[in-house]
Amino acid sequence: MTQFVTFGETPLWLSPPRRGRLERTRELRVRADGIESNAAVAAHALGTQAVWASVLPDSSLGRRVRSAVDAQGVQTDVSWADPAGCRQGLVFGESTRPPREQQRLHDQTGTAVAAATPSDLPMDRVHDADMLLTGSNTAVLSQASAETTTALLRAGQGGGARTAVALEYAAALDSPEVYRGVFEELATHVDIVFLREADARAALGLDDRWRDLASRLTVTYGLDIAVVFRPGHGAVAIEDSPRASLVHERSGIDTNPVDTAGGYGAVVGGVCNALLDGADIATALDTGLAAAGLVRTLDGPFLSATDAEVDAALDRLVDGQ
Repeated sequence: MTQFVTFGETPLWLSPPRRGRLERTRELRVRADGIESNAAVAAHALGTQAVWASVLPDSSLGRRVRSAVDAQGVQTDVSWADPAGCRQGLVFGESTRPPREQQRLHDQTGTAVAAATPSDLPMDRVHDADMLLTGSNTAVLSQASAETTTALLRAGQGGGARTAVALEYAAALDSPEVYRGVFEELATHVDIVFLREADARAALGLDDRWRDLASRLTVTYGLDIAVVFRPGHGAVAIEDSPRASLVHERSGIDTNPVDTAGGYGAVVGGVCNALLDGADIATALDTGLAAAGLVRTLDGPFLSATDAEVDAALDRLVDGQ
């Protein structure tokens, strides 16, 4: 049995070095960066058996993505598509600090995942998984990817897995109306939702603050757990139980980040790792925020951490430092 299966598109991110501008750079750094693969890497780094599944073009760019995830020790289960009929997704971005806003240019039309069908996916792993995760940015790529992602979650629930969706909003991929419709369909097959407060406002039209937002999501969509990330590095989680809704609020770890890439995926992977270990949601939230704090000390989106480093990060959360 596989503990944790994630499915999704992992684009190649191209960005100027040293926080430069796209319009002026003469070189670009290349990295593989997707919420589902980042979460699998984070969970694996914390001790979970994790598999990232996807569909990639059988090309040098597709192989670049797989090798990047493979190098982190995560199992990959990839279906290879004919590159004549699809592309590798790309994102061009600038890494910035305030007051400069981050720039992201998505080039993800006609990607391999956009044409994926359930037969392209490792359904045996899905049926045997303890937990299954996918993301909204994968589902909105096309009608086919929305249907495939829904089928995956339905199959996971049918096999007894806990199912989770990470909501991200990218205006370049589709409209808020499409995101909202896709999310509402996915949510009928989901136990756990992760999202940022700003994405809930932009994609779902919800203006609630984080605590009220988490409560509304659990009630509206019948979720077991909703985790909402606040502005900054904190989060709130609500767990709906037969007796009462339990609210857990945490502050994150303040760091002078080396790189902000991967923070979202690390916290999602950290929470999933702890839940799979049998932790309660409060402990799981601590683990996720510790993972997010650690990944911001690294160059790139992939978490790598020793047990001692994780323990030290957890101590900082507990001590409120």
